[in-house]
Amino acid sequence: MVVDTVEYITRASSSYTVKANSTMPFFNPEKDIPSLAGKVILITGGTAGLGKGSIVELAKHSPEHIFFTGRNQKSADSLIASVKRTAPGVEIDFIQCDVSSLASVNDAAATFISKASRLDILMLNAGIMAVDPTLSVDGYEIQFATNYLGHTLLVRRLLPLLLSTAERFGDARVINMTSTGYAQAPRNGVDFATIKTTQENLGTLMGGGSKWARYGQSKVAQMLYSQELAKRYPALTSLSIHPGVIETGLFDNVSFLTKLPTMFMKKTPVAEGHYMQCWGATAARSKLQNGEYYEPMGVVGKRNTSASKDTKLAARLWEWTEKELEAFEEK
Repeated sequence: MVVDTVEYITRASSSYTVKANSTMPFFNPEKDIPSLAGKVILITGGTAGLGKGSIVELAKHSPEHIFFTGRNQKSADSLIASVKRTAPGVEIDFIQCDVSSLASVNDAAATFISKASRLDILMLNAGIMAVDPTLSVDGYEIQFATNYLGHTLLVRRLLPLLLSTAERFGDARVINMTSTGYAQAPRNGVDFATIKTTQENLGTLMGGGSKWARYGQSKVAQMLYSQELAKRYPALTSLSIHPGVIETGLFDNVSFLTKLPTMFMKKTPVAEGHYMQCWGATAARSKLQNGEYYEPMGVVGKRNTSASKDTKLAARLWEWTEKELEAFEEK
């Protein structure tokens, strides 16, 4: 166990510090985010953390309408009241959604479609991290279900609206929140054979390390999906974004041993945690490489594992996901 933990810490910290020490372009959201007049935005997991920060930040630039999802109605009401005080001209609505449940995601998508005629920015922000082995209500490993599969169903349902927005207004974006934790995925990237189990011993590391392997699996899946989405639908701007290492509420229920590897990493201040996703959502399209993976601040991240560079795995993941979601929709 001690050897496994030391190995994990070394791998995790080295994978991040390569980019943390690189030169980062400066981003000032107050000045660098352009007017968002007329735009409609949907952000998952918006009641706290980076999703909430993104809502507050983007509202300052006068979008037409911001929708956000979450599970906590009280937190949502508080955020809506706050935004209405600081940006009274911006419409803002909450859609109840548990992104780990495909039925809940399906209902949330239907609600959004009934209320919106365009979708300029879809920010896939909701997520969980390094949790104990559990199955989702649909029978998938819980981190994969929450971070990846629920979000892909949402994209699938909203794809016609995204494509029509891109055609009518010149751009529509899907911002997928990944992490340098992708490097902790098992060697095959996504273990399809066991994805409908709790994957209690996924990867080479036991205990806390397997929690990170399951997390990494979901994050490499998000990265590869964004790449494949851009390939199959080039009219859309599809990016995967690592926001930096930020001690948000994701760390609240993480044990000391599980959290230990992140203590060796350079941190991004919580107040700036949402900067990367807001940059990806609003930077000039000409400055972006469609389908790429970005790290702070606005640099293409290095893909340090064979799985993260595997185009065949990306295609297989896409096809597997399509089949899984088609089966769900037929029920």
